[in-house]
Amino acid sequence: MCGIAGFLELKRQTGADDLAAAARAMTDTMIHRGPDSGDTWSDADAGVALAFRRLAIIDLSASGDQPMVSANGRYVVVYNGEVYNFQELREELTGKGARFRGDSDTEVMLEGFAHWGVEATVKRLIGMFAFALWDREERRLWLGRDRLGIKPLYYGESDGLFLFGSELKALRAKEGWQPRIDRDALASYARFNYVPAPQSIYAGIRKLEPGTLLSYTPGSAPELVRYWDMASVATQPRRDIGDAEAIAEAEALLTDAVARRMVSDVPLGALLSGGVDSATVVALMQKSSTRPIRTFTIGFQEQGFDESEHARAVADHLGTEHTDIAMAPGHARDIIPRLADWYDEPFADASALPTRLVSELARRHVTVALSGDGGDETFLGYNRYHTADALWQRMQHAPAPLRRMAAGLLGGVSARHWDRLSKMIPASRRPSLAGDKAHKLAAALRETDEDGIYRCLVSHWNESIAINGSNQNASAWESAGDITDFSERMAYLDTMTYLPDDILTKVDRASMSVSLEARTPLLDHRLLEFAWSLPKRMRLRNGERKWLLRQVLHRHVPRTMVERPKSGFAVPIADWLRGPLRDWAENLIDEQRLREEGWFDPIPIRRAWSDHLAGDGNHWQALWGICMAQAWRERWATGVET
Repeated sequence: MCGIAGFLELKRQTGADDLAAAARAMTDTMIHRGPDSGDTWSDADAGVALAFRRLAIIDLSASGDQPMVSANGRYVVVYNGEVYNFQELREELTGKGARFRGDSDTEVMLEGFAHWGVEATVKRLIGMFAFALWDREERRLWLGRDRLGIKPLYYGESDGLFLFGSELKALRAKEGWQPRIDRDALASYARFNYVPAPQSIYAGIRKLEPGTLLSYTPGSAPELVRYWDMASVATQPRRDIGDAEAIAEAEALLTDAVARRMVSDVPLGALLSGGVDSATVVALMQKSSTRPIRTFTIGFQEQGFDESEHARAVADHLGTEHTDIAMAPGHARDIIPRLADWYDEPFADASALPTRLVSELARRHVTVALSGDGGDETFLGYNRYHTADALWQRMQHAPAPLRRMAAGLLGGVSARHWDRLSKMIPASRRPSLAGDKAHKLAAALRETDEDGIYRCLVSHWNESIAINGSNQNASAWESAGDITDFSERMAYLDTMTYLPDDILTKVDRASMSVSLEARTPLLDHRLLEFAWSLPKRMRLRNGERKWLLRQVLHRHVPRTMVERPKSGFAVPIADWLRGPLRDWAENLIDEQRLREEGWFDPIPIRRAWSDHLAGDGNHWQALWGICMAQAWRERWATGVET
């Protein structure tokens, strides 16, 4: 796991040493991604410089260092990630006459490029990766990103430069590039609490989308090629398969995916929440190991937010070497102001906080950790895949005026009063957050189709609060039209957007901020393709989410140990905003400040803030998003055109 950066100087006026120094300055901003070593490669005649920071995982010797030049001298690569089938590919390449100097997966990938070509090679790779490859013969730059977007890569052309890097802070270190805020990206962020690809917070800088290659020759426009298409996966014919066969195939694929990700020349463990996804990964890790694996859990001392006891029960049952810590509120809150350092564009998934804390805990003992991320998207695990579908089935036949009237009645009562009314229901049947759910139902009833309901559920600000910007995230929605089942269309859209731009961004930045490599076996593309080849009932059955994954897990862990309501990586942000974080938030979203800075309309923000302080409604995620954007502005907006 590493950090990469570089650039092409289109005028080719700089000497090799200065090119190398400029590239090194870019990767010096990302030493956290690669603390073990770093180097550069440059060619003044071509105006190109590549730079690299290394976190050594496979082949710890100097033969694994980058930038790496192919045996034939034609290609130079910098690469961030892991290829889990590199040993098989090495054997195949050796049979074709390739000779290897070391034992790294980088060299296998590089020689694959030389023997098979770039696109043919990436189609063979099982893994997570983002790379930049310079073709010295054609003077062409290739950028590539893995199928699901596990590893990040930004790029852009500006002022006679073509830049790329694992993180935006690397691009900002390149002298001669002037960052400028993209107002449309701000609007997209306000809706989703993350900036969706291909946008970045900076105008002219884009995220390379998952499953995509970019080819760039100076003087020509970049060419984008999608070598793996999630839409084709989601619309493939479904197999006629029985339960027993599906469970057996799933376990075999899962076991292989986990075992491949356990190959490491440095200490390895797992992040364990005690939920279905991480418990499955840990169970199969322990199955593949001859000694107890290391597992790590973080908890909070606030009542209702600590699930460490569930993780401890799973760990004890499986016999892992387990470490858990319940974080004191002060320690967790103290790192909130630093979130903008690690997420160098606005980002507001509150679970970034515990993800950073558990990564910090794990890094004290291991350098690589497996996680359960991706299980919800692959196996239909989110609540909305069942509840939104069920709601639409009930409401689609009701006349629109009746739906609007019901929405008015539900929304006309404050969330606080709904919460009070719910106390009349017996505790065993009382819904949690009754007011919030009533208002969400009201919003959904106002929608006229399925996609409107989904958009309502994943949006934080439905009104346009970003000034002089509009949400531009349409490509994924356009490609979802052939997926007729509502639950599966939601899962597809999540896989294309929420997964890479929120979940995987969160895990990458949090883990790499402490130089920890996080691996995600549930996002092995073979497993995802298998899951989508099955009838929907194998993943979502009679309201039971992740049915198939649960059947595999129950072979290793008792059902009673992991079957409980889904809570996610919960954080008591709502309470903190009313308590110890109140002054911090008040400063960030002060009405006069918002007006002067001109990013967001202060009126709806201040209205939501007043409701939140009064305990009315569930606005904390929307407010947290604005606070994180403002905190990011404090940290990064100096010298930026806004």
